[in-house]
Amino acid sequence: LIFEAAFKIDAGQLLKHLIVILFFAIPVMLLSTFVAATMIYYGIGHPTGFPWIAALLTGAMLAATDPVAVLEIMRKAGVPKRLCILLDGEALFNDATAIVTFSIFLYIAQHPMEDISILDASIRFMVVFFGGAIIGLFIGFTFLFLSRILHDYIQQAIVTLIAAYISYLVADSLNVSGVMSVLVAGMVLGRVIHHDFQDHEKRSFVDDFWSFNVYVAEAIMFLLMGVTITVGMFTDNWLAMLIGIAAVLIARGVGVFGGAPLISLLPGVERIPFGYQQIMFVGGLRGAVTLALALSLPLELDYWWTVQSIAFGVVLFTLFVQAPTVSPLIKRQKFDD
Repeated sequence: LIFEAAFKIDAGQLLKHLIVILFFAIPVMLLSTFVAATMIYYGIGHPTGFPWIAALLTGAMLAATDPVAVLEIMRKAGVPKRLCILLDGEALFNDATAIVTFSIFLYIAQHPMEDISILDASIRFMVVFFGGAIIGLFIGFTFLFLSRILHDYIQQAIVTLIAAYISYLVADSLNVSGVMSVLVAGMVLGRVIHHDFQDHEKRSFVDDFWSFNVYVAEAIMFLLMGVTITVGMFTDNWLAMLIGIAAVLIARGVGVFGGAPLISLLPGVERIPFGYQQIMFVGGLRGAVTLALALSLPLELDYWWTVQSIAFGVVLFTLFVQAPTVSPLIKRQKFDD
């Protein structure tokens, strides 16, 4: 999922708006994590059964956005490219940040006897995050050399698939972020392959190859959710689900409506109109990445059932309640650009 998003993103537009995208994907995402975690912790109000670390795990899990369905609606409606790239780029880096943050919190949850300070966790985050990016850069350029030797587009597609797995495995074996490695490798290969392949048919084949992979991966993810979810989750944890939904909406609102005016103060950064902010708020759906993190929770954690229930409830809410509001909201907007 991460590789496909990185591979197909418009690198030119991404670089043009990189400062704003990284602002929303890293500091704002971390802020949203802690806002949501705080609300969930105090909302559930059971420190022994649902400790702080459980709330932080939940907050990180719910911070990963998945605006794929919204972006398709936006493109068909002729929404400005800037708004599309802000949502798309934010989701790309946001997912990586959320996964790294989740993995750190999960490590803390599984090693409660270790004395890990905020400084230690911050340093670990930086090393894991940027270490993965460096590995991805190296793997990306290595496979880029190989892809230029191979001129057949079927071989090119296979090379990208191998690169996605190798970049993750190498980074993971070095104890840095495999997700960041995959993201950067995907961006490197996508940028150059789309530029080198002048033949539209060849470019389309590689893109369709990855679209199919993502379709299968997301189908499996939701199938696993269907197998895992039970009626008991709704009867036993309905209040926790509602608290999670409220926490996600408030955290997203704080991040978007608080962050947009702040980043616009920087010199050279174009102001983000309020209409853009509204769509960014509503378009912050939760999907496959949140599900993947929820399904990866170890069963030895006493609170895994509650955390997983909250994640499932939030995903269902954003897909069936929040997503349908995007199209009417877009129709009401008048975009100047």
